[in-house]
Amino acid sequence: MTSTMNRDRSLEELERDYWPDPPDDATRLILTVHALRHRPIGTLAVEDLRLLIGQNVGLPHLLPLALEILRESPLAEGDMYEGDLLSAVVTRNPATWSRFPDLERKLRAILLELADLPSSLREKVEQFLGSTARS
Repeated sequence: MTSTMNRDRSLEELERDYWPDPPDDATRLILTVHALRHRPIGTLAVEDLRLLIGQNVGLPHLLPLALEILRESPLAEGDMYEGDLLSAVVTRNPATWSRFPDLERKLRAILLELADLPSSLREKVEQFLGSTARS
């Protein structure tokens, strides 16, 4: 998936799904998600990935990018806390991972090498490992 992905294209272009402009009373989150969907995915920062993945936006395109980052820096940090990208990734619905078994295997390999995680993050990782083992 990542080897053929054009990082110069936006989620809108990759998905061929052009959302209408957000309403005038849209929240900051909605405005941010809409704006990020216009940016080339190769320019998205850790925080951008965390936010979009946390909203289940563009998962087929963004999960591979997130795993590339997590492979190098498992506790990569957006604007929230150390490991917030990992948290966003492992807390996706288990059904998500059944759609992307190769990505699940890669994520499991990353997770099984981790040690000394903060307790709240360790719980999320253990939940992921348990839930995907059953699916």
